Amino acid sequence: MRRRDFITFLGGTTAWVAAARAQEPRHVIGFLGEVSLSSPRALAAFYQGFVEGKNLSIEFRGAGGQYDHLPSLAAELVARNVSVIVAYDLPSAFAAKEATKTIPVVFGVGADPVKLGLVDSFNRPRGNLTGVTTLLGSLGPKQLELLRELLPNSNKVALLLNPSNPNAQIDTPEIQAAADALGERLEVLTASTESELETSFTTSVGQGVHALVVKPDPLFMSLRERLVALAAHHAIPAIYSHREFVELGGLMSYGGTRLDAYRQIGMYTGRILKGERPADLPVQQSIKFDLVINLKTAKVLGLTVPPELLARADEVIE
Repeated sequence: MRRRDFITFLGGTTAWVAAARAQEPRHVIGFLGEVSLSSPRALAAFYQGFVEGKNLSIEFRGAGGQYDHLPSLAAELVARNVSVIVAYDLPSAFAAKEATKTIPVVFGVGADPVKLGLVDSFNRPRGNLTGVTTLLGSLGPKQLELLRELLPNSNKVALLLNPSNPNAQIDTPEIQAAADALGERLEVLTASTESELETSFTTSVGQGVHALVVKPDPLFMSLRERLVALAAHHAIPAIYSHREFVELGGLMSYGGTRLDAYRQIGMYTGRILKGERPADLPVQQSIKFDLVINLKTAKVLGLTVPPELLARADEVIE
């Protein structure tokens, strides 16, 4: 998939708007990733980082889940000489880092960027990269605990991950340790295409899996409707890292909010456009995590959500 959009951010007085329409954009931002700023809420959150009246445009590049295409897409943005590259997932961040050592890169990832070698440290990133991490990949043990509260008699759970993602296996030992502590047998399922998703669900049913933890991944996010539909079809209780899955009918999610990440990324992008260096901007960590439960889906699955778990939920969808 390749999409190119221009979005002009117009603010201020009517006179300024008229003048801005006659100009070429002062800045061009390259957005590399599977999830774009297509929703009005996401766009508004991103633009909170800019001074009113900033004249800019955004060019989007997405690989449609084919991560091996990302290097060439990143090279396109470099050749376009964009002012900043926003890389909104881990594979995109690596592609941007390899493509340029000079153009500033603001990333949004769900893993530890130091552990994976994106930056030297949280406080002093150095180089041309900085950004935001939600550390979603480290939430697997907590997600397992939440599933166990809902399914106290469970003894076998599956972990679904995309082996093409550089972060695929990094947190698996912690999830395995959490499963062992809960007396759960952990089955690891993999999928890097839509057809492999269907195979993984069929496998989970054949293995008698009681519940599913879906590891955060850009491909899974882009296929969220299909993923939720497969979980419903096979009647497998699943927990995700993003509320968007629950809004589509998924059972539960526990993780950070993408809108907050967009806002933080927008703030850093705005500061860089005003002259600050990525090396001087510490990597931000999102520390707010929301639990969202779809009560209607729970009832369809024949599950009774414990009152204690409902009370702790940040949002209940009925």
